[in-house]
Amino acid sequence: VQLQACGGGLVQAGGSLRLSCAASGNTFSRNVMGWFRQAPGKEREFVAAISWSGGSTYYADSVKDRSTISKDNTKNTVYLQMNSLKPEDTAVYYCAAGSSGWYGGPSYRYGYNYWGQGTLVTVSS
Repeated sequence: VQLQACGGGLVQAGGSLRLSCAASGNTFSRNVMGWFRQAPGKEREFVAAISWSGGSTYYADSVKDRSTISKDNTKNTVYLQMNSLKPEDTAVYYCAAGSSGWYGGPSYRYGYNYWGQGTLVTVSS
């Protein structure tokens, strides 16, 4: 599976962005998907995840109630809608896919075996 993330950019605090991650490979619909982010000088952290069917979603407390993860298996694409953005949301956002389910749980970064190149989100105050 190859992943291509896009949709990042510069936005003012309080604004919204929708990130997209397009996947190649005919097993996309059976992959669990996740979004992670990495701010300068910090570890990569979990943001959100969605099951292969789309029926289960998980969020980090820091983005819960402000973000929605979804996937369209007909388009091989996973989305992350982020609202009420804050300067602390500034980071490079990565999408990830797990072909063997959530080894270690949805937020365990090493359980994902495919990663996109990242898209930069900058939130100005």
